[in-house]
Amino acid sequence: MRRKRYVILASCIFLIFSLLIARLVQLQLVDTESFSKHHINLLEDSVSQRTQEIIIDDGRGQFTDRNGNPLTYKEKSVLVLFPFLKTIQWNSEKVASILNISEDQLLAELETAKAPFIFHGKTPYILSDKQLDEINMLKIPGVFAVRKKYTESDISAAQLIGIIGEDADNFLKRYPDKKGMQNQKIGITGLQRQFDEFLLPEGESKLVFHVDAMGGPLFGINVKYTGSGNSNYPVNIQTTLNKNLQEQIDKKVDEYEIKKGGVLLLDIETNEILANISRPKMNVKDPYKNNSVENAMLSQQIPGSIFKTVVAAASIETSIVNDNEKFPCNEDLYGKKAERQLGDLTFDESFAQSCNRTFSELAKRLKNENPNLLEEYARKLGLIGQIGWHGDVFHFKDFKQLKEDEGQIFAKLESKKDDNLVSQTGIGQQEVRLTPLGIANMMATIARGGKLQSVQAVSSIKYHDGTTMIDFSSHDLPYQPISKITAMKLQKMLRHVVTNENGTGRWFRDLPYEVAGKSGTAETGIYANKIQLHNKWFAGYFPFNNPKYALVVVNLGVPEDKGGINQLFSDIVQLIHENDTNQNSIN
Repeated sequence: MRRKRYVILASCIFLIFSLLIARLVQLQLVDTESFSKHHINLLEDSVSQRTQEIIIDDGRGQFTDRNGNPLTYKEKSVLVLFPFLKTIQWNSEKVASILNISEDQLLAELETAKAPFIFHGKTPYILSDKQLDEINMLKIPGVFAVRKKYTESDISAAQLIGIIGEDADNFLKRYPDKKGMQNQKIGITGLQRQFDEFLLPEGESKLVFHVDAMGGPLFGINVKYTGSGNSNYPVNIQTTLNKNLQEQIDKKVDEYEIKKGGVLLLDIETNEILANISRPKMNVKDPYKNNSVENAMLSQQIPGSIFKTVVAAASIETSIVNDNEKFPCNEDLYGKKAERQLGDLTFDESFAQSCNRTFSELAKRLKNENPNLLEEYARKLGLIGQIGWHGDVFHFKDFKQLKEDEGQIFAKLESKKDDNLVSQTGIGQQEVRLTPLGIANMMATIARGGKLQSVQAVSSIKYHDGTTMIDFSSHDLPYQPISKITAMKLQKMLRHVVTNENGTGRWFRDLPYEVAGKSGTAETGIYANKIQLHNKWFAGYFPFNNPKYALVVVNLGVPEDKGGINQLFSDIVQLIHENDTNQNSIN
């Protein structure tokens, strides 16, 4: 009996030791780089317990505008001090003299330090180039003047650039071959997500000081600089944005208190995004509040009368309308008395004054010719399908610069064959959903004479030394375009929207650039205080005779008599003219 107890006791002890050894093997050999559901890197944590360090650059790639100006970061020259300075003799008086402060100010911050820190902390003391050089020439251990990258907290193009965050599970799903790096931040939305694999850090740049268990120097007072060891990284993503214009237009959008909507500006020649302002404004600390992380310029919206441009293009090319034909624009879509009494109008006049009766009738004629015509011409004008730049890049097949909604004309097949639904579709209602990006692309396409191009948000990826890794050149979209003759007719019609004395764009007659464009007021079916909310648009291009810019301004979900769209569009055109004039005077 006693022997049996000994055997049981010995077995239990053996089992406990086996479990302990198994646990030790797990910690030391198996899960050293990804321990527990939190994917803790035990190797890194063990090293960090024996070091004091300060990160100069997290190693993730950054974003610049078209001219190389930083968008997501600022590089500041700052002073880094290590706490072991309290235990050695060093020339604090000389350092204070270079900084033009008292020695007491310098030593006061050091006195309470338990880890390496940047002098003046959250509002760091910014060094001049001269001060930076003078401090480093002193070669004092634990005193370093460095250029540190600071992430911008308020980025004008925040939704286009996107956000990053730690997500170990998602990291390992995305990059199963990078086990051990899973606690690095990854791109969650926007360009940060699309270009994430290029932006991943090769390693942090930091100053490191090794300490013993008591916090004392382990290898003397030598502080080491460590980096990725690869001079090509981190890379910079050079966007097509014009930082100056982006920030100026952003302020204008705030002036007119646009709560939901925004502005998209394209360079017509290259089809590059010059400015992308989206509202609600994103709060970096809480980006998902009010869904402000979403880029409204790449999201489906109800376009209203802007869609009449597609109906006009299809009507011209199929010859279903005669220039001299007149339409009863005192009537609504169903032959009843319309709210706006416009009289009998020609095709061109109907477009300029945005007569709903004309374009509902033309949409039905097109349906009778071919139920697919509206979709075909929406595609020819760059409104539906994949609009943003896409193509093969290295091992990426069909790499996409933008995560965009694709436009929609009909949600159901049967809708194409129903007269009432088609009638509503002809004025941009019913199931029509288009992105501001697509509408800007349509205006640019017409201005170029029908040439259809992909829209670019990024022009190149640059190595750390400024040389080019990848150059994204613009390319044509693989859809049959409208004819040049059709494009010329549409150009004239868009211009008449402004020049016609009753045109819906007559507010833009006296601008420094001649504007061509189309307005839109879309019913949303959403009510607030018993008042239906509308999407208010104006989309156009300028200068008319030498097109350079396509501009879309939209205010979403506002009462019909509100919006401020005309004033905002006008202000932006004038702002761009001033910028161009100043640039020409410099050149």
